[in-house]
Amino acid sequence: MPLTKLEHYLVMTDDIDATRDFYRDVIGLEVGFRAALGFPGHWLYLGDIPVIHIAEWLTYTEHSHKLGIPVTTRANGSTGVFDHIAFNGNNVQEMIDRLTRLNIRFHRNDVPHVGLVQLFVFDPNGLKIELNYRG
Repeated sequence: MPLTKLEHYLVMTDDIDATRDFYRDVIGLEVGFRAALGFPGHWLYLGDIPVIHIAEWLTYTEHSHKLGIPVTTRANGSTGVFDHIAFNGNNVQEMIDRLTRLNIRFHRNDVPHVGLVQLFVFDPNGLKIELNYRG
């Protein structure tokens, strides 16, 4: 059976609320329904899809081990083999204004031959987020 879409990615963190706040306040996702899963966390939505799940390291690890589910180990000072996640958006200037207002450092990369502006930011856990704006 072929894959049809990317469902979500899970961010493991020691501070679930700061991570939630970043994806809500900086990236612009919405906090929404989260099933009772046996450990604390948040789900953030893009439209009707919960694209980012957030879990607290210790309780998620303990819960998963009880179920016999393997858990990713922490990478020292990096995100391991995972470099970034990318989103498409519209109105690059609105995002630049938001990042500036919130004092969020970002790197801008213009790719003029394809009409693309990329903004790169880091979440509170050091995960790079790429924001792509076309046209």
